[in-house]
Order: sequence, then C-alpha cells, then structure tokens
Amino acid sequence: MPIQIKNKIKLIREKIRKHDYSYYVLSQPQVSDKEYDDLMTELKLLEDKYPQLRTDDSPSQRLSAGISPGFKTVKHKNGMFSLDNTYSIDELASWDGRVRKGLGNGCDYEYVVELKIDGVSANLTYSKGKLIVGSTRGDGQTGEDITANIKTIRAIPLALMGKSVPDFIEIRGEVYMDKKDFSQLNKERMDRGETLFANPRNATSGSLKLLDSNIVAGRHLNFFAHSLGAYRSQHINTQWDFLARLKDWGVRANMHSALCRNIEEVISYCHKWQQKRDELSYEIDGVVVKLNNLAQQKGLGFTAKSPRWAVAYKFTARQATTEVIAIKINVGRTGVITPTAELKPVECSGVIISNATLHNFDEIERLGLREGDRVLIERAGDVIPKVVKVVEQKGKRPYNIPVKCPACGEKIVKEKEEDVAYRCINSDCPAQLERALLHFSSRDALDIEGMGEAVINQLVSLNLLKSLADIYTKLKLEDLLKLELFKEKKANNLLSSIEKSKQQPLDRLIFALGIRHVGQKSAYTLAEEFGDMCKLMHAKFEELDRIPEVGQVMAGAIFDYFNLSQTRRLIQELKDAGVNMRQQRAKFKINTLTGKTVVFTGELVGFSRAEAEELVRQSKGFTSSSVSSKTDFLVAGANAGTKFNKARELGVKIINEKEFSRLFVSE
Repeated sequence: MPIQIKNKIKLIREKIRKHDYSYYVLSQPQVSDKEYDDLMTELKLLEDKYPQLRTDDSPSQRLSAGISPGFKTVKHKNGMFSLDNTYSIDELASWDGRVRKGLGNGCDYEYVVELKIDGVSANLTYSKGKLIVGSTRGDGQTGEDITANIKTIRAIPLALMGKSVPDFIEIRGEVYMDKKDFSQLNKERMDRGETLFANPRNATSGSLKLLDSNIVAGRHLNFFAHSLGAYRSQHINTQWDFLARLKDWGVRANMHSALCRNIEEVISYCHKWQQKRDELSYEIDGVVVKLNNLAQQKGLGFTAKSPRWAVAYKFTARQATTEVIAIKINVGRTGVITPTAELKPVECSGVIISNATLHNFDEIERLGLREGDRVLIERAGDVIPKVVKVVEQKGKRPYNIPVKCPACGEKIVKEKEEDVAYRCINSDCPAQLERALLHFSSRDALDIEGMGEAVINQLVSLNLLKSLADIYTKLKLEDLLKLELFKEKKANNLLSSIEKSKQQPLDRLIFALGIRHVGQKSAYTLAEEFGDMCKLMHAKFEELDRIPEVGQVMAGAIFDYFNLSQTRRLIQELKDAGVNMRQQRAKFKINTLTGKTVVFTGELVGFSRAEAEELVRQSKGFTSSSVSSKTDFLVAGANAGTKFNKARELGVKIINEKEFSRLFVSE
C-alpha cells in the first residue's frame, strides 16, 4: 500500500479534529460547512477503498454503529455521586460554613463555580487518548454503555489532542440540547402527530436511550465537560487546572466557569446568572460550587450520597403543576382565534402564573385537555407560559371548538382544511380593531408614542375609533381629555406624535397595515420595489410573485388584501389625512453590507438605533437583536452590554460608530 495514502488519511483526520476543536471548543469555526463536509466525504471514500486503514477513533466512525440490540452495563472506575442542593443564599452560606469547619478554621480555600447545565450526565472513558466507552450515570456505580450514541456528538472528541494526554482518564460532563434544536425537534414531532418532549433535558434523555445512533445524530446533541473521575499518569492539583487541561485535550468545557476567592464572590456569580440565564442558547437550572483544591476535596470526602466539597445552588423552578379553571379564546388582529388556559394561580420561576397559551385547537386535542384538569406548565424567560401536559384528568367534558367569535358573535371558520388556525372573518370585529390599532401604532410600525393598549381600549370602548384612519381623521383634543389620566399636556403630546407619524416611510406604513405574512423585512422590500402605495395597490399577482423575497403565499395575501373595497377606502382616507405614501430612496449606498447581518449594542451618537437599523436595511443588509456565529458585524456604541462580550467570544467583527459610518458613501 502506498505510504502517501496512509499519510493522506492521517492528515485529513487531523484537519477534521482541528476543525471540530475550533468549532466546539473555541467557538471559532475556521471553514464553511461545505468545506468540512468535503473533508469528511474524502475521508470516507479513502477508508472505503482501504478498509484496513479504518480505525475506531476516526472521525468517520461517529455514525458507524447503526441500530444497537440494546445497552450493556458498564462499571465506573470512580463513583458518580449526585450533589446536595441548596435553594437559598442562606443555605449556600451555611454549606460554606460546614466546608470551613471541615477544613479547619483559618485554612485558605477557594471555589470554582460552573453553570449547572440542565441535561443528562455522562462519563467518557479515554485510554491512551482514545475514547473507548461513553456511559450514563446510572446508579452512580454502574451505567449503561451508550458509546455509539456518544460518538455522534461532535463536541466530544474521539481522540484527545495535545502532547500531555493521560494514559487513562474518566471525564464527566453533561449532554444537552440547545433551545433552538429542541424547538425544531418538537415542531417536527408535532407535524408527525407524535408526543412532544416536555423540555430539552427530557429530549436529551430520550435521545441517548435510542437504539439507532443515526437517529441520535439528527438530534444535534451537545456536551460540556465539568468533572474528573479516575485518572493515571497526570498531576492535576485543582479543578481550575483540570478545566484548563480540558481545552488542551480538545474537550469542551463551559466558558462561563469562574474561580472565586470566597463565598461572597460565589453568591455574586449565582445572582448574576440567575438574571442572565435566558441569554444562553441552552437551559441551566442553577450553579455548581466546588472546592478548587483536589487535596482539600479528598480531605472532606463524601457522605453516603454526595461529596461534602461540592453543592448545587438551584434556581427557582421553571415548571409547576396547577389546575385549569377555564379555556378562554382571544381574537388577534388578523382574526385568528387563540385558546388560552385560565389557571389556578401558581408560582413558577418567581412569578405568579394565572394564564398559559394553548397555541391552537389542535394542541388542545393533542394534550387531551379539559377544563378542570391538573396540568404541568412551563415558563422560560419572557416567553408566555405554556401547558406542557396533563398530569391528572379531572375534567368531565371534552372541549368543543366554539362556533362563534367571543368579541362580535359572528361565526369562526377554518379558511383551508390544511390550516391549523380558525379565524373570525368579520372585518368590523372590535377585538380585531383593538389589536390592529395597537400594531399600527407600535414602535416598529408608525411609532405613535402614547398610543398604548390602555388608551386604545378606552378609545374603542367610547366609539372614538372605528378604523385605523380614525386616528388621523376623528381624534380631537376634547376626545382625549375624556380618557382616564389624560390632562392637556399628555393629550397634546399624543396628538403631536400622531402628526409626526404621518411622515414615516412607506415600508413602515405597509408593515403597520398588518397584512398577513408581511413582516418588517418584506414590507421594506415591497416599498423599495414599488416606490409608492398606488403602484403596490394595483400590482398584479404575477408582479408580486416574481419578487424573490415574496413568494406565492405572501403574494396571494398582499393581492387579496389590496383588492378588498375596505382596504382601498382605508388607504384613500389615510392619504387624504396626509399620511406619507411614498418611499424615500436610500441616501446612501454601500458595497460591503449586502446580505450581511448587523447587531447594535450600546449608545450611538450620530444615529438613533432606528435610523442605524434603517440604514442597514436600505443597504440590503439585515439587522438582528442578538449575537450569534452568523453575525457579520457588531456595532458597539458607548456603554456596550453583554452582546459585546459574546461577539468577542464568538470572533465576530466588532466596529465602532465611526467605522460604521465610513462604510457608507453619499449617492
């Protein structure tokens, strides 16, 4: 066999391992997905041609196991103990007191704090640098051998990197699923009519127990290492040292771990991440606190179940059980009927929850939900609480989909059989009007400051507003003075804001109209394409459909909307009231932002945030509110926040406001 073939295979494997390390450990990908896939394809072709050169630790073997007949058991060299939990700062401080007493008063010590990933524990066993076993925690002494499934996780190296690789080591960590991958998995399961997973940890656990590793690979599981089991041929003195060595070996550890000199710094870390947990792409349910010095850990030892030298500080639970008092329905601005569960109030994640979304009537049927049932609810960040599942069927009667709109009494229909949504088709429905007015006045639409939900509710209930155009044609100072908490200054400020909104560009007006399927980006595309409202109103379906960003569904919705007599009447009334109907063409042009994604953080001086974002859109770029690996530029103003740190961690290009301005030149 030619020596050059053997060397070529070795070189490709090394390249793939380095790219895995750059992507999963450093979060700094060096090649595109296609380049990576091409390397993997080349490796597989060579190994197929020369099977005698294929090895168990080759990157090509992550998916080679296929369907397993079942899981064997495997004994851990060192036990995997569970942690004691603390649920308050006082409990955490008491634990620190026990540590100090156990070490001897006056003894110096410090802690390592790590995010407690809400996933599934796993033990990775490496011999002479090669992964030989991946197992579950099991009962702490014996787990299940899930090596085939562990190998599908690209964040887990099949072979350790570097020169100082241990002869033998057990590396413990957490297998987890990112929030976006969890959402996609549940969406696919819903489309197939399958039971949904309750949360990412539940989905991860179910995935690791699958017998077909090819299915597991499609679940996009991830991994963070956090603990040391048995090991040989290494001198590791501290937990902090161990975390640093993980990076040298190509094993992914969480970047947010920290070394704390005392319990006060630990408490500060806990407070910080309780507030910031929703900024992460994965779920955490607390903080793990460990003595840093391994000799001190050994001196404190273990109880029957847990180490004395480590503890978990648990955040407030995001899930709770409660009772469904009633199923109510709300009417959206486009007439969509959305069911909501009215709940017996319960505390969840530090908030009293009394309502939870049910999404649609198909979801009620899938859950088998009835009024009176006891349910599990979940709240994550600012997301509206949702019903996860029925835990006790106490309701007596199945729920029936209503036939009439609760706001206007007209019938509700499913426009197409394949649609999930039911809607009220009465354009004069008062519930639709309130939500349409709120959207029309919102910051991203015509930005009428002071026209909030409470004000709109009063204006509609007093019959002062019966259409969107009435904002400009009917509202007078004396009308506003009839509203609660309105004095002359507040009323004049609102009237001034209404007058100012007339000058908003056409794309803002198109978005404000609330046309089905038309968001901010597509509204801007339409405004740039047609230039004024008259041309857009009279556009044929074929003209709309040929715009790449539009497509048939949106084109149909736009065409139908502008061919309604009430729409044409509304547009004429807005025009007569002096609302701008034209798009001001871009005053700038740019060569470097086409197709680029830009994120802003901090305070800008020469632009308002809205003006800066508009400039990006005019230049065929995209704006986003969050930083990811797909972000091309972060524009950082004064007092830049957490986005700045995340961009730096991900290797995103960071520019200041002056550099941002230089990208543009006058036409």
